[in-house]
Amino acid sequence: MNLFKTFFGIGGMTTISRILGFIRDTVIARIFGAGLASDAFFVAFKIPNLLRRISAEGAFTQAFVPILTEYKTQNSSLEVRAFVNKISTLLGLFLVLITILGIFGAPWIIYITAPGFVSNPEKYNLTVDLLKITFPYIFFISLVSMAGGILNTFGKFIVPAFTPVWLNISFIIGALYFAEFFSEPAYVLAWSVFFGGIFQLIFQIPFLKQIGCIPKLDFNFKDAGVWRVLKLMGPSILGVSVAQISLLINTIFASFLSVGSISWLYYADRLLEFPAGILGVALSTMLLPSLSKSLSNKNKSEYSELINWALKLGILLAAPAAVGLAMLGVPLITTLFFYGAFTEYDILMTQTALLAYSIGLVGLILIKILAPAFYAQQNIKTPVKIAIFTLFCTQVMNLLFVGYLKHAGLALAIGLAACINAGLLFYYLRKEKVFKLNHDWGRFLFKILISLSLMVISLFFLRGTFEEWVDYSFLERLGNLIFIILISGIIYFTSLRLLGFDFNGFFKKTLNSL
Repeated sequence: MNLFKTFFGIGGMTTISRILGFIRDTVIARIFGAGLASDAFFVAFKIPNLLRRISAEGAFTQAFVPILTEYKTQNSSLEVRAFVNKISTLLGLFLVLITILGIFGAPWIIYITAPGFVSNPEKYNLTVDLLKITFPYIFFISLVSMAGGILNTFGKFIVPAFTPVWLNISFIIGALYFAEFFSEPAYVLAWSVFFGGIFQLIFQIPFLKQIGCIPKLDFNFKDAGVWRVLKLMGPSILGVSVAQISLLINTIFASFLSVGSISWLYYADRLLEFPAGILGVALSTMLLPSLSKSLSNKNKSEYSELINWALKLGILLAAPAAVGLAMLGVPLITTLFFYGAFTEYDILMTQTALLAYSIGLVGLILIKILAPAFYAQQNIKTPVKIAIFTLFCTQVMNLLFVGYLKHAGLALAIGLAACINAGLLFYYLRKEKVFKLNHDWGRFLFKILISLSLMVISLFFLRGTFEEWVDYSFLERLGNLIFIILISGIIYFTSLRLLGFDFNGFFKKTLNSL
């Protein structure tokens, strides 16, 4: 398997999804801006998203994929299908229960997660209504995540990477063509989430059929693999929950800040998620089944070299992306969001949050590489301990920063916490005898540092002023932004090449050659 080809394929599909996501957010910003309705929707959408990351995309996937990979490597196809049937039935039952509780418990959920809304009955009631509509999304998207784990294990990486496109399409069509049918336009966003989950699930069914793994109901849970997954899920749920609790606490803090704070954080986070999603999703999607396979085959050298390659790729691409987000906040925000109800003040507030978030981008990408290295070993406890410590650090920083920096302080705490988390994961992984650093890391980091410095200088002279970007037309903003990104990117990669970085050898590396 060509590592970069696989990464590029996954990243390409994720890029399409993220671009549509930006179009989605541009439409939302134009119609809703950063106010009461947008704050209400973003909170209502965040709750099922947090639970999704805990139940399926997080804890379940981390426990499920290594066991499924082991089954696929060591057992018959009949045993693999039986295992999939049992585990999907168990997950489905759990999701039905969670969905019912979430819909009926919506008032209490909002009371706990956004207590600052209680003093504004209009905002509180709207958020509760929106949550009742969006909550079933956790059922659909959790099944989508399970299906994605199956497809990734069978080498079908492109399909799960493309699947999120359907949620963005649902948002865009809903906001543009159906908002006028609702007395409160924010309801169309909630229903877009609901139907987006259905579209994603339907899209994956034909591909599951191709590999003969469409789950069927099987209530016989007497399977060693099922109980191993559940055993691994225990600490995994704790670890993933810690990260989501941190985000939830940030929402609680933000609910007490000025109107628009939650929306500013959301728009900044969406910009951060573009590189974080493309790089992080592609790397973690490719790594977990590949690392699990290496260990299942008792090939420790392949496991170690794969992590080295992924870490270098993550730093190579995430470092310039972080610099770009930090220095091009105004150009990015004005080009994507400065329309309709989105104001100049919203630009400045979103920019401060983006600057704070950008500090943690490299850390976020490295977590997506380092955490699967532990999950592939079926070692969930170490990442959990690190996550708990990181949660403590995040809340200390929240208390220190929020008073003076307001919403940007919450973003800064998240960014710095990501760096702490990545640093600790790397430290403990190095202590594992199965992983060793390559000898050329010093030269690699030196080349990155020099190239980044040249990129920073170029961006300083090219980025322009706030007044210029506000006055530009859309085409002028888009043209100038593309020009700046291209020139700075050329400077970065050209300087790396002149310093002797071997792009051809790096990108042509195959899993079998490691």
